[in-house]
Amino acid sequence: MTLTSSAEPPRIEPDIRQQQDGQGPIAERAVRPRRARRTALVILRKIGAAVVVLWGAATIAFFAQLALPGDRATTILNIRAGQAQQRTPHELAQINAQFGLQKPVIVQYLDYLGGLVRGDFGTSYQQYRPVTSIIGEQLGSTVALSLTAIVLAWVLMVVWVTLTAGRGRGVSELGSTVDVVTAGLPAYWLGIILLLVFGLGLRWFPIISGTSPQGIVLPALTLAIPLAGFMSQSTRLEFERSLDQPFVLSARMRGMGEWGIRLRHVLRHAVIPAVTLSGWALGATLSGAVIVESIFSRPGIGSVLVTAVNEQDLPVVTGIVTLVAVVYVLANLLVDVVYTLVDPRLELS
Repeated sequence: MTLTSSAEPPRIEPDIRQQQDGQGPIAERAVRPRRARRTALVILRKIGAAVVVLWGAATIAFFAQLALPGDRATTILNIRAGQAQQRTPHELAQINAQFGLQKPVIVQYLDYLGGLVRGDFGTSYQQYRPVTSIIGEQLGSTVALSLTAIVLAWVLMVVWVTLTAGRGRGVSELGSTVDVVTAGLPAYWLGIILLLVFGLGLRWFPIISGTSPQGIVLPALTLAIPLAGFMSQSTRLEFERSLDQPFVLSARMRGMGEWGIRLRHVLRHAVIPAVTLSGWALGATLSGAVIVESIFSRPGIGSVLVTAVNEQDLPVVTGIVTLVAVVYVLANLLVDVVYTLVDPRLELS
């Protein structure tokens, strides 16, 4: 008797087709190294672009010094003496030897770039000290101001967008209008208004900021309000778009309240553009500190820059300008690299 079985043999064709189509585990293991290589190339390309930007900023700062009229050695001596007068060849020779001004321009340029790589911004014409030391003494105050401003901007942005986004046409339009207006407020005007109202009028905060915790509030608000308006413009669109997503309907069906939905679910998806802008915001607040620190008589690299410009202390000016450029580029580079690692879809962007 011949026995027959009705059971069909196992089929392996789907697995083979999956591997051929790039959906199987073997194909997935093969894809991962290629994806890692693409990600590494993208990161290297971004780093290369950042280096080019920094080189361009440093080059512009160097040749801006050469573009100034007059002899640089004479200018340095006149700055130190506080008056313009004719200088002897012996005096000029000493200054030329001290700052290397007698060398060819290309040699001066290469020495300048080499110094930047080593963290050497040169020597101040006025204070006879390394520019790095001058900036380092005041950098902490400016960084504290910038970080405080960014934190306040985030608080203002989150509160305002959560209160007004998706609340009906009238409220949403009001929120968008306030975003546009605050984003366009000039720092010098806003700082004076805050100083007049809360410093001279209500006397809630000191007129001269100094280094006290209370004195940092008005300068930080001056930087934070326009920054909050700028971030709110990008966050509001994503916030209102997220309100229409299925996960919001699911949360409502589970009985979650409106504030819980907005803060726990919608806001988490909507703040991604603001996170991207935070790298730019760090550089923006550092450069904005030039005006704010002058208005509120606050120490920092902004005040140092204003003094250096008035005294024509070019090494200090170019050092601070280069430092702000470095912060801009590195902050944006860090954000780009993190996003490339987190979201592979950005590899080709």
